[in-house]
Amino acid sequence: MTPNSDPTVQPVPASVVQQVDAADTTLHDPKTAVLSLGSNLGNRLESLQSAVDALADTPGLKVKAVSPVYETEPWGVAPDSQPSYFNAVIVIRTTLPPASLLERGHAIEEALERKREERWGPRPIDVDIVAYQGVVSDDPELTLPHPRAHERAFVLVPWHDVDPAAELPGRGSVEELLAALGTEGVTARADLELVLPA
Repeated sequence: MTPNSDPTVQPVPASVVQQVDAADTTLHDPKTAVLSLGSNLGNRLESLQSAVDALADTPGLKVKAVSPVYETEPWGVAPDSQPSYFNAVIVIRTTLPPASLLERGHAIEEALERKREERWGPRPIDVDIVAYQGVVSDDPELTLPHPRAHERAFVLVPWHDVDPAAELPGRGSVEELLAALGTEGVTARADLELVLPA
């Protein structure tokens, strides 16, 4: 009896193989992307964790690293005009193209009741794509890398924590950008922690 003559072993139809391959998105050349999360309304830590969890539940996306949490003053507005932010950065591997990743970020913001009424207004959650696998694009819908990331210590500090050798495409190393920018107004919150989903 040859090993392949077992009558209970049926060949797997090609269509099933394709479905399995499609479901296992880790097989298809995932890209690395960096996302920035921020919250200054409601339960800020809970909102950040909800965003991490929602991203982790996204097909074709795996959260690889979550930074420590930082407390920062609102950017681009008058001092004391808004509550302070909790900020974090996550590194993901994804098979989603940038536009689909942007859509997913907006869907998470909407689910957590972010309203886009004023620029740099307070929000329960903000999900920004900082960089996507070295892509440089000036598409007005999604400029890559994020056009202001190099000016924002609240992005660069947690990013440096999870990837000390990180490069911001077209701008240089995160370490050098941070050295030039400084870390004023970015306070580590060692008492808070985001959990990397299993």
